[in-house]
Order: sequence, then structure tokens, then C-alpha cells
Amino acid sequence: MSARKTLDSLRRDIDKIDDALHDLIVRRTKAVEGIRDLKRGQKVKIRPAREAQILNRLMARHKGPFPKRELVRIWRELIVATLSFEGPFSVAVHMPEPGSGYWDLARDQYGSFTPMTGHASARRVIEAVRSQEATVGIVPLPTQDDTDPWWPYLATSSPDAPRVVARVPFAGQGNGRDADLGGLVICPLAVEATGRDRSLIAIEATDDIALASLGPALAKASLPITFTAQSNAEQVQGMRLYLAEIDDFAAEDDRRILRYLDAAGPTVLRVVGLGAYAVPLTPEQLAAVPAKKKPARKKAPRRRAAPS
Repeated sequence: MSARKTLDSLRRDIDKIDDALHDLIVRRTKAVEGIRDLKRGQKVKIRPAREAQILNRLMARHKGPFPKRELVRIWRELIVATLSFEGPFSVAVHMPEPGSGYWDLARDQYGSFTPMTGHASARRVIEAVRSQEATVGIVPLPTQDDTDPWWPYLATSSPDAPRVVARVPFAGQGNGRDADLGGLVICPLAVEATGRDRSLIAIEATDDIALASLGPALAKASLPITFTAQSNAEQVQGMRLYLAEIDDFAAEDDRRILRYLDAAGPTVLRVVGLGAYAVPLTPEQLAAVPAKKKPARKKAPRRRAAPS
């Protein structure tokens, strides 16, 4: 077979595969429409935990040289494209200055064509999500030196209060601005466990709690922490507010949180769950899958000539 005929044959194969992929996208869309009908009446229809589970499963079963990051990119676009016909969907983005990298994080997570608006402060993002002016919001990762942290505005039991539901980027840094930037996604949605999660809780106390002692106190209640911070803003009636990120899924009624409250005594008034997120994919999960070497073919033993 000539090189030209081989190339034409391979191109015809690719066309057939593209048609098959397209047919599967149409089929997948019909299945999503069925889910949309079942969700009718729900205010917010996104399921960040389900999205993370889909991507984790695909990463575990992936084979071949196709890059995993690009595979995630394809599925993120598939997921977000179907959100557009489940109902209105938009993103409010923390934009402290023009050209901020948070815009790139939002686009990578929620697609190239999703309506997005920039807001100068994280508090304005929270207000936009609370009023459902936007479906979800992108806010910065909390820091210990933040003079005006956004997370205290989530420390309420109000049913329409946004909660942390995801972390971005999920599949490692892309080619956006501010390469080391990270953020959290907020939405007025009940959080769900994925099996690989971190949770955020706010602790309200009457007296100062040393951050250095907060971690060990939570650890005694089997709540391992990865980060703590304190709000420096004046609290109502002198209350202090602390943030802890738990290296596990922990809802407000988790027995471990109740155990911590019992051990802390009257100093700690309450613990408010601020949400949870699926742990992003690790470099090991995103690493290329080495091709399996084909086992060497065993040579058939030579037959001895029959004696004459």
C-alpha cells in the first residue's frame, strides 16, 4: 500500500471516530435532559461533587498518550455546555484589578462561553451569588494576613448563604495569568462528599484562641487541619471568629465537630460549616500513563528430526 493510500485510510478512520464521538455527545445530552426534567424546580442545578467524581473516575481509567489535562478540559466544556440548557448559569469573579488571573481560573472551570462578570471585592462576589445575580462566584484562597477576609460573610446559618463547593484550578495550572493563583467556588448549595475532600469551618468564640493551639484541639477531635486564620475585623459584641480548613469532609453535625465543641467548653459558642471541596487532581493523577510493553513472543521450540 502506498503512503498516500495509508494516509487517506487513516483520515477516513478519524472521520468515522469523530462521527462516533459526536453521536455519543448527542446521546449524552439526551441523558442530561432527562436529569434536567427530574431537577425541575430546583433553584441551583449544578453538582460540583458529581463533577469531581466524574473527572476522578476518568483519570483512573485513562490509557494512552492523550494528555490528561486536555481530557479534563474537554469534559469541563461538556459539563458546562449542558448547564446552559438546564437553566440560567453565570459566574461572578473576584477582579481586584483589570487583567486579574481569577478571570482565567473562572473561564477554565466554567467554559469559554459562560457569562461572567468581574467585581472589585470578594464581598461583592458573595452578594452577587447570595442574590443569585450570578449562579456561582470565584473568590481568593483565604490567607492569614488578609486585612479584610471574605469568609466571615459566609459564617451565617441563613439558607441562602453561599457555601464553598469547589476549588480552582482542579487539574493543575494552565496558561492563564498569575500561574500560582488559586481560588474557591461559592454557591448557595448543600455540600456533598466525594471521598477526597477538604472542609472549611468558622469557629465563633468569646475569648482569643491562639492559632497554634487551634490545630491540636481540632486534631484531638479527629479533625486534622491544613490551614487556620483569624478575622481581624471587629466582631459583634466582642466575639472572635476563626477559620479552619479540615483535611476531610466534615458537615456541621459531624460527630467530631460536636466532640470539639464539648471539649472546648463555653469559650467556643458555635461552629459554622462554610462548605467543602473535592481535592484537586494531583501531579501523579495527571501524569502520563506509560505504555505497556508488549510481551516478547516466545519462539516455538525446534522440532528434532525423527531418528531414521
